[in-house]
Amino acid sequence: MSTPLLVQALAVLSAPALAGATVLGLRLRRCGAEAAARQKRLRERIAELETRCADLERTASCDPLTGVWNYRHLQLTLDREIERARRAERTDQPEGPRPLAVLLLEITGFDAVVAEHGRGRAGAVLRDLAQRLAMEIRRADTLGRYSGEEFLVVLPDTGAEGAAQVAERLVWSVRRHLLLDWSSGPRESRPAHGNGLTAAVGVAVLPEDGTHAAVLLRAADRALAEARAAGGDCWRVRPGSGDRSAARPPAPPAAGAQPNATAERDRSEKPGSLSPCAGGDPLAQPVNSHTPAAVAGPRDVLS
Repeated sequence: MSTPLLVQALAVLSAPALAGATVLGLRLRRCGAEAAARQKRLRERIAELETRCADLERTASCDPLTGVWNYRHLQLTLDREIERARRAERTDQPEGPRPLAVLLLEITGFDAVVAEHGRGRAGAVLRDLAQRLAMEIRRADTLGRYSGEEFLVVLPDTGAEGAAQVAERLVWSVRRHLLLDWSSGPRESRPAHGNGLTAAVGVAVLPEDGTHAAVLLRAADRALAEARAAGGDCWRVRPGSGDRSAARPPAPPAAGAQPNATAERDRSEKPGSLSPCAGGDPLAQPVNSHTPAAVAGPRDVLS
């Protein structure tokens, strides 16, 4: 067979192969584009689901009325911080056991707000006040709604002296908080005696008042009862420690003033969370080895 005929025969035989290779290449490119599109849709769907999960987690830990942390989050946070403090004690760290303080704050005077403005507007006042109180603590601290008009504050790395300063600041903030005004005219000046709201605060400290959540909460509740019996607008540090209580804060803190170094020497500036509305981190993983404390159920008044 001559060379030209051989070339023609090879060309005829290779034409189907070339056509098949072209079709296969087109199919591969189309499959690759479809796979890339599917991966893009999957990534977008995963991002959407992650966002929804974060929103659900934040909603599950947020009190719907006040916007601060709710009762469930407070339980888990307190258990987690107690476990951390006890772990530091077991490991014999050079700095010693980590202190921990809890404040149980009760606001009185809301009956007059409800009578004058109704429950809806009274709820708005409570939300505004709760957000104001959340601004008075560190990012490492946790403030949440414990019951109707009671709030619980968890203060990691804080001893009795630092907790007393925080309690004093919170009592003053409640008394001097500027309430919402729904009138259309000019705002009236704040009464010299305050806004009609007062706070009583009970303070308990680990390990002096207990090493378990239920024990600490009972100690804080007893201290709160003493503050309530004293007429409110004051704070108390566990029963029997009269030298560490104050009937009234001696002076309002100056705006922008730095905390006293001596009183706050055990209050570190570690990052933490204020409340969901303040953009804090979502609920950290709870300690599985320590079950939530069995405490009294919420006694909601405005919810």
